[in-house]
Amino acid sequence: MKHLTIAITIIAITCMSFIAQQKKTRVVFFGDSITQQGAAKNGYIPKMDSLIKLQGLGDYYELIGAGVGGNRVYDLYLRIEEDVLAKKPDVVVIYIGINDVWHKTTSGTGTEPKKYEQFYRAIIKKLQAQNIKVILCTPTVIGERNDTTNLQDGDLNFYSKLVRTIAESLSLPICDLRAAFTDYLKTNNPQNLDKGILTVDGVHLTNAGNLLVANEMWKTIYANSK
Repeated sequence: MKHLTIAITIIAITCMSFIAQQKKTRVVFFGDSITQQGAAKNGYIPKMDSLIKLQGLGDYYELIGAGVGGNRVYDLYLRIEEDVLAKKPDVVVIYIGINDVWHKTTSGTGTEPKKYEQFYRAIIKKLQAQNIKVILCTPTVIGERNDTTNLQDGDLNFYSKLVRTIAESLSLPICDLRAAFTDYLKTNNPQNLDKGILTVDGVHLTNAGNLLVANEMWKTIYANSK
């Protein structure tokens, strides 16, 4: 009986160890319509999942989209409890800022830099209070011209700088999508088109845009999950 008890204990410990080893790192992507569409078929989240599986790491990561169209940074703050914290993530990738800039022109309801930074930091604080790893992303483009003549280029550069400053001040990893898109368009947009390369409308992603985001985000996630 004693030997049977010991055997059962060993089996139980082994099973628990196996389950612990198989626990996936849950990554939530927190953002606006770009992320909402990014969770759909051929979006950047399924593409990233494919990249992960190609590397033989499919058993180690679970990817979840939490994007809502039209969201600005304060919208993310207001829905963080239900849409992110309730999912018990290990990692949250914050990708927000396009509407904070874009809506200044389209509807006059954008987010001023000071409030953008305040809400951004408040989101990070809530996540870190739950011991969640946080990765920041700079906003990408509103228009794809590569000669700095897109209407919101100045604001996007400024808000991207804010995100970089937040990341540096809190020692957080950053996925610099603004820089990645700018570099790509310098090489791959010789006609200086305002859309059709990485975006379908100057903002929302084409297949190539989704693939670029998937690659850039995954590099950052992987580098910071070792």
